[in-house]
Amino acid sequence: MVRWAALIAGLFAAPAEAACRLGLVLALDVSSSVDNREYELQSKGLAAALDAPDIRHAILSGRGEVALAVYEWSGRHREKLHLDWKLLRSHADITRAAAALADMERATAEFPTALGSALGYGAQVMARAPDCARRVIDVSGDGVNNQGFGPALAYRHFPFQNITVNGLVILGHDEDVLRHYREEVLRGPGAFLEVADGFEDFRRAMERKLFREISDIVLGALPAQ
Repeated sequence: MVRWAALIAGLFAAPAEAACRLGLVLALDVSSSVDNREYELQSKGLAAALDAPDIRHAILSGRGEVALAVYEWSGRHREKLHLDWKLLRSHADITRAAAALADMERATAEFPTALGSALGYGAQVMARAPDCARRVIDVSGDGVNNQGFGPALAYRHFPFQNITVNGLVILGHDEDVLRHYREEVLRGPGAFLEVADGFEDFRRAMERKLFREISDIVLGALPAQ
């Protein structure tokens, strides 16, 4: 009788929650169109956005953990991983991650914009992620692909199954960047685009985008076509 009771309880038990609810990869553009001041606005802006009270609350209040990785990108094979996978389980974890991002050192400044290569690298970083219920790559940039293969070939030849790709467009350098990201970069269910009005607006745009990604908010501006 006890054995049957245990079996019935097992059949009707609620499914286990995934230990990690979101694996998030952030990719920052450091191509030659980005000067050193603009790079600092990105790194310090990202750190400040992650450290913001609303973002901390969004990370720590949900069911399941958030895992974060961050890299910079420019030309082909010119990616640099600044933060390898980190589970953000506590305020201390978030503080340490934000401090590491605020102290990032730029690897290079003279290469073009190889967006396809950057996306391919992101897929490989995601392949090493913890087992997360959602997987999101968030790529920011101020220009269109101008070296090597583009996003379409990256999506065809790298492992992007069950990965959503969002974008953060930085206006002011390339008038075609908004169309390029909207039509060629966004990918997957719920993919969306956030817009920064220049690098001075990067922190605000990043904070808004992080809140939406972490909270899994579907509605908003500039959805994928």
